[in-house]
Amino acid sequence: MPEEFVGLFRADAIWTTGHGKHLAGRDEISSFTHQVPTGAMKDSTTTYEVVDELFIRPDVAAVKAHAQYWTSEGEPIGNAATPLYVRAEEDGRWRLIACQNTEVLAQ
Repeated sequence: MPEEFVGLFRADAIWTTGHGKHLAGRDEISSFTHQVPTGAMKDSTTTYEVVDELFIRPDVAAVKAHAQYWTSEGEPIGNAATPLYVRAEEDGRWRLIACQNTEVLAQ
């Protein structure tokens, strides 16, 4: 599964994780992703809702989403997140090129 996730990124992509870790390039993103404990979310799920999408050009878009982690019983885990993804179409496939996953702190 990590390979499928990493395959979504362009080779030179940048990503700031929900905990503020800056990752540069698919290799670094892959290394980080493979460090996540196997099964860390086996008893939970995440939902994503696209809030807005702005096409900068026909082949480049910024996507704002709302994300929430849930237990298998349907209870929210932690705070929601509001990720921003910049994606570009290359060779007929959309790839992530810049991502910022920001946790929403309780008010």
